[in-house]
Amino acid sequence: MATLTVTADMVKKLREETGAGMMECKAALTEANGDFAEANTILRKRGLATAARKAGRVASEGLIGNRLAADRSSGILVEVNCESDFVARTPDFQQLVQDVLSEIEKAGDAASDAWQRDPTGPIARLVAAKIAHLGENMAVSRFVRYAGHGYVGQYIHAVGGKIGVQVELGGVTPAIRNRQELTSLVKEIAMHIAAANPTPQYLSREQVPPEAVEKEKAIYRAQLPPGKPANIVEKILEGKLEGFYSQVVLVDQPSVIRDLKMTVKEVLVSAAKELGAPITVTRFARLKVGEKEV
Repeated sequence: MATLTVTADMVKKLREETGAGMMECKAALTEANGDFAEANTILRKRGLATAARKAGRVASEGLIGNRLAADRSSGILVEVNCESDFVARTPDFQQLVQDVLSEIEKAGDAASDAWQRDPTGPIARLVAAKIAHLGENMAVSRFVRYAGHGYVGQYIHAVGGKIGVQVELGGVTPAIRNRQELTSLVKEIAMHIAAANPTPQYLSREQVPPEAVEKEKAIYRAQLPPGKPANIVEKILEGKLEGFYSQVVLVDQPSVIRDLKMTVKEVLVSAAKELGAPITVTRFARLKVGEKEV
């Protein structure tokens, strides 16, 4: 069989399809005798091999990517990591973030943690090809997808895209979905979460595990001088727990965006009166590049 001459246009086409380097594309096309499907397979195999060699290197830089449906019915946040901030700022890496978002969007409800980490799945293939092209270890650390259960808002911190927040509101009626007050409210809540960082991320007091509350109370008891009457001790503990809740429970936190004298719950109550609907936060997530999940 005659050997096909690999042209510059063929190399360019394969490079656009795979993101691999020009020399790698030319070598793959030569090996595959011009068969694009076979060349793609060769690059994928080599990309996976490249990814395996680089897997031990620390990838703690990167970006938080986001996508929000026009009607605010769904949203996605994803953390994509690389080794250096230099690579994180390149168009190639930013395109990887967008491609990962597209795959999550396409998968819909099937997009689970297991799906994300499948070594033969679409995320692994995208990442492997980009590792081969850019030469750094990369990974999709985690993602959050909300869909079909409320009104979704997002906020990406302007400095480097390293922090992203997604919030879902309940009680949003068709009559208020397009009101500017609602758009402003969800952005305000998201910005508050970005700044205040309730950690662990409890939405309400009911979500705080009883053992966590008892641990706090034991610490407070140990700080009290002996001999205080039991009823006085309980009142002191209740007061100290209020301070604990204001740190770890979203709705009990002072609003760092609007007024520190108002809690987030009071901001929501005020907005509900203004909009004429019982607005609540049903769930939220805060992702920061390189930060381990709590």
